[in-house]
Amino acid sequence: MMSPACLLLLVLPLASAISFNWGPCPSPSVQANFTFQRFTGKWYKIESLPTYLATYKCVEANFLVDIFGKAMAIFTKTVDDAVEVTEGSVHQDIGEPAKLQISYYYCKPSPWWVLATDYTSVAAIYSCTSFLNYFHLEYVWIAGRTRSLPPEVVQEAKMVFQRNNIDVSKLVPADQTGC
Repeated sequence: MMSPACLLLLVLPLASAISFNWGPCPSPSVQANFTFQRFTGKWYKIESLPTYLATYKCVEANFLVDIFGKAMAIFTKTVDDAVEVTEGSVHQDIGEPAKLQISYYYCKPSPWWVLATDYTSVAAIYSCTSFLNYFHLEYVWIAGRTRSLPPEVVQEAKMVFQRNNIDVSKLVPADQTGC
């Protein structure tokens, strides 16, 4: 049984971009031949589902491998002019390396699936947490290596989600100004 504190830590990082849906999580296809080493580095949130709990800006994720070979993710965001940092350990699914799991503290890992990336400019990232298959919370994030992307690149990323029957009609641009 997951503790309430762990449940909160699992849901809060996702709260910046969550969609509530009935039923179990879908199983979208992920990036074939994914290589974490090529994925490392900074990714900036370009578009995501709307924020419900707070207004975040300057959201970024930095994936890295530390000196001991441990994969890490450091998430940074600005909330009410204060910078907040969350750090997690990254684990890859052996059979499907694009299915990352990010562990915060000692909680159950959060899924962080790379549906598509070119490694150099854009990534389509999806996460879903199911609650007894009665409902699920989805996280949809279009990420870029820069704080903005051309509209046609964003549209291509949206098409990745749509091909996997993931609704992107409510995606909103991220605030990456004044960062």
